[in-house]
Amino acid sequence: MSREQKIAETFVELADSLVADFDIIDFLQQLTARCCDIFAVSDVAVLLAYPGPKLYSPAPCDPSPALTKVLDLALHEGPALDAYRTASTITPGNLALAPATWRDFTALAREAGYTYASAVPLRLREETIGSLLLLRATDSPLPADDLRMAQAFADAATIGLLHARTLQRTETVHEQLHTALHSRITIEQAKGFFAAHHNTSLDDAFTSMRRHARHHRLLLTAVARHLVDTGALPGPPSTTPPRRPAQGASNE
Repeated sequence: MSREQKIAETFVELADSLVADFDIIDFLQQLTARCCDIFAVSDVAVLLAYPGPKLYSPAPCDPSPALTKVLDLALHEGPALDAYRTASTITPGNLALAPATWRDFTALAREAGYTYASAVPLRLREETIGSLLLLRATDSPLPADDLRMAQAFADAATIGLLHARTLQRTETVHEQLHTALHSRITIEQAKGFFAAHHNTSLDDAFTSMRRHARHHRLLLTAVARHLVDTGALPGPPSTTPPRRPAQGASNE
């Protein structure tokens, strides 16, 4: 598949939030996976700020060991926080020349092997709900065209999230976002269990869980929680057969 085809598919996926069984965590996971595949970046993370002003990271659900080391600090300083606060793109920055305000983030990121860091806001007009952090471990920054495309992906994702919030019960969407960090922990546990019991890699375990969730129209978190609790993947959701009218009942 060409790069142009991947980009087109990504926009289609990011527009597919107007469904009854919309899974926010899976949606954000797919955004990070697509960015890693299309752009020459080592790691990508989504940082969200609602229902409150504090940032947290619901995606990726399967962060690399290097990304895991820097995510906690990325919530408190660095390009992702700056992109969220200013609602503007933080251009590719050489971590060897990073601002003093990124001191702790920079030290840990460089120790983890990253060389460049940039971020784009998740925004729609006057509303900013988070940011997309992009990290490279190469000797050159992210190309400007790629950064503009990342902003376009972030804009499309924001529209999808805000549409989901509008069309579904607001408290349901907020609850999913609020518990996303805990969901990531559950997914990590389930992924490890599945990999150990099926003699497969962690990446393949996650792919199998995600495929199972999509095939049976289940939330990825629900699949992970069932796997942790029972040791098995859940079956498809039960459906209640339509009630047959009582004998002699009117069809009015």
